[in-house]
Parts: sequence; structure tokens; C-alpha cells
Amino acid sequence: MLRVERICTSHGRVQVLHEVSLAVNPGEIVAIIGANGAGKSTLMGSISGLYPIQSGQILLEGKPVHGLSAEQVVGRGISLVPEGRQVFYGLTVRENLVLGAYPRRGVRVDEVRADIEMVLDLFPPLRNLLGRLAGYLSGGEQQMLAVGRGLMGRPRVLLIDELSLGLAPLVVQDLLKTMVRLRDERGTTILMVEQNARAAMKVADRCLVLERGQVVAQGTSQELLADPRLEAAYLGKGYRALAAE
Repeated sequence: MLRVERICTSHGRVQVLHEVSLAVNPGEIVAIIGANGAGKSTLMGSISGLYPIQSGQILLEGKPVHGLSAEQVVGRGISLVPEGRQVFYGLTVRENLVLGAYPRRGVRVDEVRADIEMVLDLFPPLRNLLGRLAGYLSGGEQQMLAVGRGLMGRPRVLLIDELSLGLAPLVVQDLLKTMVRLRDERGTTILMVEQNARAAMKVADRCLVLERGQVVAQGTSQELLADPRLEAAYLGKGYRALAAE
């Protein structure tokens, strides 16, 4: 579905990504974990067209998407839910969702309404908030809206940057259940960056560890937990119990 092949990305004179490669299969949840400054958000921005890559290639279903604008990448089927939600505070929940369908040029009104209903089915708390300004929502509600806005583009691959950032554990748990539901019921392919390794490893089919702009390990949760070096460096004490859950 999505292939990233040896991409390098820089911010100014600082090279952040060093020949990063990964693959995400159809209907799979893949999590990228790593410390602050590892290059996780730069990787997501590179895939979504926000940052130009210096070398390598990014392929969606075998067709290159690197070199396209962010809007064109969305039109090809890759939507990004950015870190920090970044909803439009001065617009209502409904208006934010409608804007998510904008890249689908020529889409019919009834299709947009059906997609909004799909989002409300996934996130019932938003149903009674359609007329409320997004700036007055709680953090959890804003994250629901951000994910819903990304889904309005009917993406083939949904990128999610720090789903759990700043949210209460129960809210994170509900959001992760929705990610699993998207995969299982709708076949949505998801690539997520998550600093909360415990949360990510509970739902991901596979995990990749990013360190200083390079992929240093990848595998299932159980495979990563079996490596004591990775457990000590990225997961900390107590995470081995995840393998038994």
C-alpha cells in the first residue's frame, strides 16, 4: 500500500531523516515509536508532502507521491492528522468536517453528508456539537474532530501524528479502540506516530523504532519486547507484561 524507500529530509542545514525505509500493508496499523527529536513528525510531514525530501522515494500503491504538494498528496489518498490537532478554532465542528472533504473536487453534497454521518458514528460525542466552534471543544473532542476531518478525505492511508498527546488515559483508550474499529470494519490503513509506546503497542500490527532519523528496529510488539536493549532504551520497566495481555 505505502512504501517509503531510503528517504532523506533536512530542515535547513540539519539533516533529520537518514535513508528511512518502511512499508505499510493494506488494512494494517503500523506505529512509529521513539524519543523526542527522533524525526517522527518529520517523517510524517515528508510522507504527506509538507516537507520536500532530498532523496529516496515515497510510493502509494506503486505510484510516486514524493514531489507533490500536500493538497495533491491528500487527493491521491493520504491524509494527515497533525500533531496538536490543529483544528480551525473559529469554525464549527460541521464546517471543519466539510473542509476535510475539500480535496475531493466535485464531491456531491449527499456524499459529504453521508461521510459526516460516518464520522459521527465513530465519534458519538461530536453529534451534539456540530454547531459549536471547535475552539470551545475539549482536547479529546478536538482530537476526535481532527481524526474525523482526516477521514472526510476518504484516505487510503491515514497518518496520525501523536494521537494521545495531552489527553487523559481514558480518552486515549477510546481513541485507540476507534483506530482498531477503522482497521477491522472499514479496512483503513493507518500509520501512526506515538510517543506513548504502551498505547501504540497494544493496537499496532507492527512497530518501528526511530532513533536519530533512522529506523533501528521493527517487528511485532512481542518481537520488540523480546529485545532487552530496546526494552531498556524505549519502553522502560514493566512493559514486558504487555506480551502477556
